[in-house]
Amino acid sequence: MTITIAGEALVAYLLASVRIVAWLAVVPPFSSRAIPAMAKVVLSLGLAFAMAPALAKDTIEMGTPALVMNVLTQVLIGLGMGFVTYLLFTAVAVAGSLIDMFGGFAMAQAFDPLAMNMNTVFGKFHSMLATVLLFASGGHLLVIGGLLSTFRFLPIGSSPDINNMTDVMITAFSMFFTIAVQIALPMIAVLFIADLGLALLTKVAPQLNAINVMFPAKIGLTLLLVGLSFPVLPQAIDHLVELANEAMSTMSGAG
Repeated sequence: MTITIAGEALVAYLLASVRIVAWLAVVPPFSSRAIPAMAKVVLSLGLAFAMAPALAKDTIEMGTPALVMNVLTQVLIGLGMGFVTYLLFTAVAVAGSLIDMFGGFAMAQAFDPLAMNMNTVFGKFHSMLATVLLFASGGHLLVIGGLLSTFRFLPIGSSPDINNMTDVMITAFSMFFTIAVQIALPMIAVLFIADLGLALLTKVAPQLNAINVMFPAKIGLTLLLVGLSFPVLPQAIDHLVELANEAMSTMSGAG
């Protein structure tokens, strides 16, 4: 039995997998070193196969220069969409790092071999918690579905609007800082008031030697506040998933 595959359909399928694997290489938790590179390639091929019927309708130039440009274009599209998604999902980890800074845990930084960077205690904890909530809520399927939907608005062989992508990235940067501060701000305010109260107590009654109880009190207060913040994180993850899908849709020209 002989199986014949149209050349343009096969090229469209491979180019789509290039966009997807570039996206997976940037977006957490798929970008983690815990996931082998071959697993990312196989996953991208499988996701591209789901879009094969729609990709078969795309018109692609088969010349060598055009194919090289198409490959570079798909890599840049995947990296751009992945970077925006990465920014939004990293906001939760940055919120944990802000809590570490004001709670006194920032001094206990450690090297994370999976992320290849230095991580604080609650920065890493919030990152892992966000990953668990993302998979438990099915948000990873929504984000992947948002990526696959970009092939309808930005087909293989077409070029994206650079100005549009730049505007989305600038907006993603602002949302990244805004969301991180919104998550951490209530706890930072309470810790600041606690610091202020202990400092005033030291000035008013130096004989109490309040500085000896300052660090244990801040540690206990930080742990209590982090525990109280857990119910807010699922709503934050759902909001981040919506923002990521909207960003990828806008970058593809749908919005």
